[in-house]
Amino acid sequence: MQVPQYPVHFISGLPRSGSTLLSAILKQNQRFSAGMSSPVASLFNAVLPKMSGASEYAPFFDEGHRHRVLNSLFGAYHHDAIESGKFVFDTNRTWTAKLSLLHELFPRARVICCVREVSWVIDSVEQLIRRNPTHVSEMFQSKSARNVYGRVKDLMDSERGLIGLPWGSLREAWFGEHADKLIFLRYESLVRDPVNVMARLYDFLGEAHFKHDFNNVEFSEDEFDRRLGMPGLHTVKRKVEQRFRSTLLPPDIFMKYADMNFWENDKLNMKKVAVL
Repeated sequence: MQVPQYPVHFISGLPRSGSTLLSAILKQNQRFSAGMSSPVASLFNAVLPKMSGASEYAPFFDEGHRHRVLNSLFGAYHHDAIESGKFVFDTNRTWTAKLSLLHELFPRARVICCVREVSWVIDSVEQLIRRNPTHVSEMFQSKSARNVYGRVKDLMDSERGLIGLPWGSLREAWFGEHADKLIFLRYESLVRDPVNVMARLYDFLGEAHFKHDFNNVEFSEDEFDRRLGMPGLHTVKRKVEQRFRSTLLPPDIFMKYADMNFWENDKLNMKKVAVL
């Protein structure tokens, strides 16, 4: 049984770095299907342990079985888009930690990594928190997250932090053997020059150019955001443009994370990763 090769690319990267904005832009193209984080990566995480390792069912699965099950999960979730002939962009921040798996299942797929200066990612999360003072977000699990210093420590935790975990996965992918699958898309570039950045992205994906309307981009997932305790988390402003403001962070925090933008260092780009 041959595993079908679905028309798919993936969107990953850091939070608050433009992945929802990118999906909202891509959705304007009727050939594409895109949205906020999908559950496909979580489904993979739930099923894989049952097919391998110490699971009692592991002996019943060979490599072919595992590939077919995972591929079927993907095809079932995105069934409507695939049946209508659309190219799927599946979004999840964990995909950069699964490049070997994506390479086996979807060898022609690229992974678009949305990135932003880390200090401003932290600032953006803090801005949302202060904008919603009557909500308690589920993204903070530590009891020490009662002020900005505790919250930042929680955010930057390398094992479970909203920013620290995907940042580590990005570095793993950047220096890994499948770095040629990556396209790093800087939030700063996208909002400053969306026309040229999207044209270059289409070129890297091998897709025909499309005239997007960057003055009428809309996307929201209000119910999801409310349940997370972070209203406005996935709301996209109508016009794509660069906005300037001062940081909300104490200067010591802002400066502490100012040098974590490794994709800006040409000397570290040994694999020649595409950076837009």
